[in-house]
Order: sequence, then structure tokens, then C-alpha cells
Amino acid sequence: MSKSKIKQEALDYHSQGRPGKIEVIPSKPYSTQRDLSLAYSPGVAEPCLEIAKNKEDVYKYTAKANLVAVISNGTAVLGLGNIGPEASKPVMEGKGLLFKIFADIDVFDIEVDETDVDKFVACVKAIAPTFGGINLEDIKAPECFEIERRLKEELNIPIMHDDQHGTAIISAAALLNALEVAGKKIEKVKIVVSGAGASAISCARLYIALGVKKENIVMCDSTGVLHVDRTDLDDNKKYFATTKKVHTLTDALKDADVFLGLSKGNIVSKEMIKAMAKHPIIFALANPDPEIGYNEAMEARPDAIIATGRSDYPNQVNNVLGFPFIFRGALDVRATQINEAMKLAAVKAIADLAKEPVPEIVNLAYNQKNITFGKDYIIPKPLDPRLIATVAPAVAKGAMDSGVAQLPIKNWPAYIEELQKRLGLDNKLMRVVTSKAKQNPQRVVFAEADTYKILKAAQIVRDEGIAKPILLGNVYKINKLIEENNLDLGDTIIIDPRLEEEKRHVFGELFFKKRKRRGFTLYEAKKIMNERNYYGAMMLETGEADALISGLTRKYSDTIRPGLQIIGTQDEVKKVAGMYILVTKKGPVFFADTTINVNPTAEELVEITVLTAWAVQQFNIKPRIALLSYSNFGATDEESAKKMRDAVSILHKNYPGLAVDGEMQANIALNPQLLSDNFPFCEFAAEGANTLIFPNLHAGNIAYKLLQEMGAAEAIGPILLGMKKPVHILQLGSSVREIVDMVTIAVVDAQSRKGRN
Repeated sequence: MSKSKIKQEALDYHSQGRPGKIEVIPSKPYSTQRDLSLAYSPGVAEPCLEIAKNKEDVYKYTAKANLVAVISNGTAVLGLGNIGPEASKPVMEGKGLLFKIFADIDVFDIEVDETDVDKFVACVKAIAPTFGGINLEDIKAPECFEIERRLKEELNIPIMHDDQHGTAIISAAALLNALEVAGKKIEKVKIVVSGAGASAISCARLYIALGVKKENIVMCDSTGVLHVDRTDLDDNKKYFATTKKVHTLTDALKDADVFLGLSKGNIVSKEMIKAMAKHPIIFALANPDPEIGYNEAMEARPDAIIATGRSDYPNQVNNVLGFPFIFRGALDVRATQINEAMKLAAVKAIADLAKEPVPEIVNLAYNQKNITFGKDYIIPKPLDPRLIATVAPAVAKGAMDSGVAQLPIKNWPAYIEELQKRLGLDNKLMRVVTSKAKQNPQRVVFAEADTYKILKAAQIVRDEGIAKPILLGNVYKINKLIEENNLDLGDTIIIDPRLEEEKRHVFGELFFKKRKRRGFTLYEAKKIMNERNYYGAMMLETGEADALISGLTRKYSDTIRPGLQIIGTQDEVKKVAGMYILVTKKGPVFFADTTINVNPTAEELVEITVLTAWAVQQFNIKPRIALLSYSNFGATDEESAKKMRDAVSILHKNYPGLAVDGEMQANIALNPQLLSDNFPFCEFAAEGANTLIFPNLHAGNIAYKLLQEMGAAEAIGPILLGMKKPVHILQLGSSVREIVDMVTIAVVDAQSRKGRN
């Protein structure tokens, strides 16, 4: 994708709809006059008076305990330099988004128009009562060192300059494990650091705290090695000035054990890497281009252990592994600071996690069967759901052990359970599925490529490496739309079935063989291949594509018919079904059937349930299935309730390993407390259902659309169940994002089917 296209995509992302990336949402009811009188005047006076008597009650009555300020003056924005406070705001909003989605921490981003250290510190101190913690961001060195030092001394809340300590903590965890894999002792290794800014200096200091000898570190800036002979070094650089007879990065790398790059891309050559010691550890962390490319480094030194800041190579050193969970742990014990003990606790927790068996959801995300500790896996993956329940408790314990925790945790199992519940799978599900799709993108046919939405979605999945699009439609019209909308689809295949006479005849003959006893003549079979849904389905059937996407502009029934006639259903499947994923804060909930079967029988409900259970399992989620009705467990013998009860009986008999029950009301199914109190015999009473089977199409369709339109959940689907190959039908008028989600699921569906064959 060209730079101009990336630029426009990024500008559109930030500007379309509600500008920016974050918003404030009320956490208390506000719909009635009584609610408002409690939220503001006169009721608000009561917590104010309590806090006036005891300032610590601010944590009890306000959001302070879960609120972090992300503060910057924009003097050292990553990759952009000193661009000022206003220009830094998109970055700070992005940091707030990461805090929220990874650790459920609320953020106000604050951009301060001040470069004077004294005035900046005074400004932050003045607003500190609002916040439970402060994340300093993108402040240039050396001022950042003094600002953080003074704020830590003068305030009693957790404060961390992530540019300094984030990379230090993650790379330190990677270093510990890399040394173990390489069989090297930390007190003996020679380390070369390229870069002498805030991050590089903090990394080196933390390595020393872990056992690296200061005299074994050689640090370089843009001028050369930090040497005692130089007269241009500030105090932070002087601390690392060496007496060794080396003056260039090339000199320094000879026989070095570890290279840490925090400078700029492509400054290290293969020859320089070849001069390093046996089993070198190479952390080339400059972004987007590392100091030496991963493939180049591997070619030069196959025995190397390599980490980069990129997600497309093993061992990504990503700050998101640390800062959300470090602040989570610090806030939860109301720590007065983030100290060395807490940082070291985070380092060791992250390092140790990489040695634990990797859960299937992580293997799924990275399309690997069994990720295991070794040279290609020395730090956890950013999508690992265990991070919050591993790093946050370690940091909290570090705060308690070092005496800075004001609210010590007494029940660790309960705390860990609370952490796991803070973020349901909602924020992770599509990230995991997208990551898996990118590991092995499949060929996806778009049958309605003469529309802007489809072309935009095709560009996105192509650029993101999710899928390999094949576009069906009028070539001239498609190219005109691409040009008019400034899209970039590169060498994407475009096919107009009307111009493919030879292929149409071949497809028509194949179709005739399938449908000659179902009302089609050979002439009609060949003629119908002019229609893109039929042509696309035949491409899928003959192996020229891996998945089919259609339905944006046509009725559902018209779109699904070609797939059923050409692809057909899976063996022993009599009825296909439609499933939606409703993404909620408590996790994904799977709805079926929402698109196809109007009034299924008990036997058909059994088949729908089994198909849905299989689909849910493809997301590495164990289905807990409730068959819904307006009654609970035999309260009425009305026909629609009875068929749900009968379906459950069949399922219990024929599929004893399936966690399924009913009939039950929707609120009972989704509320573990109600379910446990009233129907404790239900197998999933303690957890509640995550998969809902509706008695008819009306109920399922209305339910998901209501939730979607009211903003209570994001809907992904419909996912077509029971087809022999991946055919997925879009909802009429789907958004670009919804199309991208469906393509992503179609790719993973295709991957899964190939894995079974």
C-alpha cells in the first residue's frame, strides 16, 4: 500500500464518525430525575462531604482508583520528534485506548504546552488529585529523567515514563530468557547498545539491576561510542562512558554477546553481526525498520536469538506487554509509586510466563500448533490473555513486599478471578481471529466487487494480509471506482464472468451435472454462469478460490441459493443455519438461528445446536448452550416451549459431552446468579450461557438486531453454518468493518477446513 493511501486511511480512521479514538461513558444510571439528583445536585454533596472529612474516601466515591493520566508535551513523539502538544494528542488517545482494552483502565489524555521542567512539573502536580496514576509519554531526554524523578518524589501515586521503562521491562524479560536459551550468564555477557536516549539508558540501568556488569556495557549515540574522552556527554550519558579502546559501533560489536538497538533502521550490517560472539542475542528494536532486518540477521548468524519491535517476526518486544498490567497492579493495591521492585517483578513475571504452556487461543491466533519456549519464543505474545492475571498480581505483590502498597491484597485467588473477569473475550476475539487469518491468508471471491464498500474492504484485507481478494464484476466499472475513491488494490485479480466464455462453458457443464435432474437444461446451466454468485460459487467448488463473500446488495435468499445448489451442505447436514456473534463487554455471545430457518422443529433445532457448537469451538471457546423460550424448564406445555424441551432431551441423549440445557428464559440463561439460585442443576449454572439457540427466526433475528441497534453489542455475522465449503452471506447494506470481519472469519473457516482434510 502506498504512503499516500496509508495516510488517507489513517486520517479517515481518526476523523470519520466521532472524531478521535476515545469517549467518556457514564458508569451509573442516569435515565430518571432521581438518578440525576443523586449524580449531581443535591445528592452529590454527600460524597463531597465525606471526602472533605477523609481525602482517602476519594477512592471510594469517585473514579480516581481506576483513572490514569497520559501526559505529554509532544517533544519526543516516537518517530516524529518534537511535534508539539496538539500534534501528540492522537498518540496519547491511542495510549488511552490500549490501557482500556488490555487492562480496563480509564484514561484522560492531557497534552501540556510547556517545555520548562519546573513549570511542567508544577502543572502535573496541580492536576494530580484527579488521578490514581500518571503515565508520562513522549517527553524528550534529558528533561524526562528530571521530570519523572521529581514527580515521583513529590507525589504519592504511581508514576512511570513509559518511553523509559516500558521497553526496558519487556526487553529485560526477553534478555533473561534469551540468555537462558543461549546458555550465557548475565554477569559475564558483553552488551552493545545503539542509542542513548531515555529508553536506551533505562534499559541499560535495568539490565544492571538484573546482574549485568556496568563495565560490560558499551553505549553508542549518533556520534559514536560514549567514551570517557568525549566532552559532549550529559550526566546520564557520562554514567555509561567506557574506557575501552572502541569508538564506533562496528568496533563495539566485535565479540559482543548482546546487541540492543534503540536508534534507527538499517545501521547494522551482516558483517558487523558476524563479528559477534557465538549464539549472539540481537534485539533490533527500531521501528518500523530495525537496525538490521530479521532475515538479514538470520542469514548472517543462524545461531542468533533475534527480537524486533515488529509483529511479523518472532519475539516482538512490545510495550503493551507491560504498561497496562503494571499500572493495573499498582492501582489495585493503591501503590504510592512504581519502584524498582515492582518493575523487576514485572520483568520476572513476563519472562516466566513465556516458559508456561501456551493456551490454545494463543496458538490459534498465531496459527501454530504448539508454541514453546525457545529461541523463537522468549517473550509472551501480545494477545496472550494470561498477561493481565500474571503481570498485574506480580506488580501488586512487588508493591506490597517493598512497602508502597496502601491497600494490600488479602485474597489472591479472588483478585486473579476479578482480573480475568475485567475483560471478557470481547476485546480479544476478533484480534485473535485476525491474527490467525494473517498467518495463512486465503483466496476470497467477492461476488459484488462493483461497489465501493466491497472494494474498500478488499483493499483492507489485502493490505492487512488477511486475505487474497478475487474481484468479480465489470472490469471497467471496478477500475473506475478504484480510481474515483483513491483505492489501491495493486495486482488483485478482477474477473468479469461475462467475458470468460470458455470458463463459463466449463462451469456450466459442471453445474449441469449437479442440477440436470433439478430443472436445469445445459443451456440454462451455462447461461446462469453469467451471474457472479454462481460463477463465484463454482470457483470455490473447483478449488480456484477458498471462500466466497456475497450478499451486500441482494436478498439473503437469492444470495444463498447458488451456494446451496453448487457447494451443498456438509455430509449428514440437512439444514444450514445462520449464527451471529454478539460482542459484549462480558464476552462474546453466539446467537442461532438468526437468518434462515423460520420455525424449526425439535429435530432441526438439534442440528442447529450441533452446528453452532462446532462453530463456537473453532474460536477455542467451550460452548455453554441455552435453548431459549418464554418459560423455564417445563413451566408450560405450550408447543413452542415443548419443542425446545424436546430438543434438549435429544441433545442430552445423543450428545452427552455437550453443555446444553433448557428450555429457559434469556435473562436466566445469561445471569449466573439467577441461574444458580433458581436452577442449580443446570450444568453451566455457575457461569451462565454463552450460546443461545432461539425457538424461531423471528426471535433470533429481532434479538440480535435490537442489541446491535441499541449499542449494547457489536454484531459479527451472519456466519453460515453447515455448508461444505466456506460460503458467507453478508447482511444487506453491511458496513466496511462488518465486511472485513466476515472476510476474516471466512479465512479462518477455510484454514480450519483445510486443516481437517
